[in-house]
Amino acid sequence: MRTREDYLLREKRFLATYALRAADSRGRRHPEEEHPLRSPFERDRDRIIHSGAFRKLEYKTQVFVNFVGDYYRTRLTHTLEAAQISRSMARFLALNEDLAEAIALAHDVGHPPFGHAGEAALQEVMADHGGFEHNWQGLRVVDELECRYPGFPGLNLTWEVREGIAKHGPQFQKSGDVAEFAEFRETLHPSLEAQIVDVCDAIAYNAHDIDDGLTAGLITLSDLEEVPLWRELREGNDAIGVTPEQAKYQGVRAIINAQVDDLVRSIDQRLAAWSLQTADDVRRSPERVAEHSEAMAAKNAELRQFLRERVYEHYQVVRMSVKAQRILRDLFDTYQSHPEQLPPAQRERAEEIGLPRALCDYLSSLTDREASQEHGRLFNLDVTM
Repeated sequence: MRTREDYLLREKRFLATYALRAADSRGRRHPEEEHPLRSPFERDRDRIIHSGAFRKLEYKTQVFVNFVGDYYRTRLTHTLEAAQISRSMARFLALNEDLAEAIALAHDVGHPPFGHAGEAALQEVMADHGGFEHNWQGLRVVDELECRYPGFPGLNLTWEVREGIAKHGPQFQKSGDVAEFAEFRETLHPSLEAQIVDVCDAIAYNAHDIDDGLTAGLITLSDLEEVPLWRELREGNDAIGVTPEQAKYQGVRAIINAQVDDLVRSIDQRLAAWSLQTADDVRRSPERVAEHSEAMAAKNAELRQFLRERVYEHYQVVRMSVKAQRILRDLFDTYQSHPEQLPPAQRERAEEIGLPRALCDYLSSLTDREASQEHGRLFNLDVTM
């Protein structure tokens, strides 16, 4: 039977020198005995999957509010797609697959309902109360807000997974003096596993926002001819274009493959050019190692601009975003004015950490449906309490 020691030995033999091995983990905030069969990062992955915050991602908006239709991506399906791409890339690069997967599965647990519209609303109402940022909130979720174990708060994840949550994307550099991030400021960059999750996150949402935009009728295949990357891949692939439905799927597939191939080549070039041999070398490298080539970065910027103008700023999406922000602002304002309307557990929490932060934690934990129903109960006389 395979033991934990066998696993750690296999990591030592087969992972790249710049990969982060479980045996080198800095451990957990609260000491625990290690599991006899699973590595620390496998254990983290399992704790994330079984958490309430992870399950709630099923009913949180990616771009299209959950109740608009059953086909469109939610935070959960996006997370699974990002995790799949991240794990595949980690395997190809001989990185720690379990670490990459755990970070990818946790990277969005701090997102509020209604996608980026919800985040904008909470940033607005929390401007004078310490602010709101979804990576910081994700760290609060796994460190404090998940209450599943009698011996400690949160999920008690390893330092490396928590670092991957804190340093996800460029927000870490903008986080100022947020106390919760202090322990991760020793180096500017996270592990290479965390870095590839950042880019694979973007690869996933670039692809699925095209898919969802086409399915929703916000854009057409003809519109996508304006995007150089799409046009280049279509012209170089005869398989794209049998039927409109197949053209959509094959085009999205081609975009994912092109971005992944470019990223792998770019990482290999940077590792060689900067002579990076260890995980510590990666953390102290002059720039992030996991970045697209200049050519692909430019093409991605054009794609993102297209999606911004044609999908994210489409009037149907904007209407829902404005409505979503109004729902969260209304909830925050009425609960702040009349906290006696809060559920007992939330009132107790407010006494411990202050009303604004307790409200922020509560509202960010809600799904789209929960937030809408809560708004109805507070503001519509004909809704059952």
